[in-house]
Amino acid sequence: MFDGQTTSEEVIEAFKPQIRGKTFVLIGAGYPSIGSQMATYLAGGSPAHILIASRTASKVEPLLKTIAEIDSSIKTTFVQVDTTDHVAVREAAHKILAVAPKINVLIHTAGAMATKEYTLDKQGIEFQLSANHVGGFLLTNLLMPALLAAGESRFVNLTSSGYRLTPFRFDDWNYSGGETYEPWTAYGQAKTANILFAYGLGKRLKHRGLTSTVVHPGYNGDTKLGAHLTWEDYGAIDGIMRQNRGIEWVWDEPRIKTFSQIAATPLIAALDPDLPAKSPSFLQNSQIHEPEEHATDPESVEKLWQLSEELVKQKFEY
Repeated sequence: MFDGQTTSEEVIEAFKPQIRGKTFVLIGAGYPSIGSQMATYLAGGSPAHILIASRTASKVEPLLKTIAEIDSSIKTTFVQVDTTDHVAVREAAHKILAVAPKINVLIHTAGAMATKEYTLDKQGIEFQLSANHVGGFLLTNLLMPALLAAGESRFVNLTSSGYRLTPFRFDDWNYSGGETYEPWTAYGQAKTANILFAYGLGKRLKHRGLTSTVVHPGYNGDTKLGAHLTWEDYGAIDGIMRQNRGIEWVWDEPRIKTFSQIAATPLIAALDPDLPAKSPSFLQNSQIHEPEEHATDPESVEKLWQLSEELVKQKFEY
């Protein structure tokens, strides 16, 4: 039975037949990251194609080299994309569809955490919401023809227990031009959006063979996601939780996962043959969990979909 201590090696050993011959697209997998860990372990199962869509080529080159060393027969592709730039997202989608007309598994791991200064993307959207959700919403929907062409396909979206910090702030999602901005609250909103989106996508497309799973992978210090933060910054989380929701913040166990363990739950989401029947679902510590109500509320699921369409200036109806 898989649990919070499960390693990526154990997951790959259990589900290796689910990898062979398939095409995996990972958004945001520069080294070192959860995405780069996933790609490295997937390479051991003889996939046909691993495509990395990420912002910085220099962080992807070591990963592509590692994949080639593991199995030189695997086709690898790098497509440069900044998910906070919607013009770049549309260009990247076109390039990805050209080389991967069928995508078996799309894994969205790109994101930012607790950006200290209020920052807007090129479209005027708060940066964390943009990096964690809006760009991924656009790219995932633009790639949907390839996912549906595969017949049985999967979408894996990474979230965090940080979603518990706040419901989605529909009445002030852009923080009144920065006046109401608080870094951890903005992170929590973006992580709630990850769950709402995965549930919305799953409910729309399960009948067409798409399995949609959202994953809280756990905590790890090897990735660069929180490199700009201090222990004092993390210490502020409990106060923000009490301020926003009137309850105490509780860290998950295990408190810190190894670099191998941190990719295990997302790999289960990508490979476990039992998950399609349970889609959409939320995984934590290798098991299905029920998120807090604000992250799966049907009305919020629909409101976020509509807002996201407005922000990317395109409707996606299935």
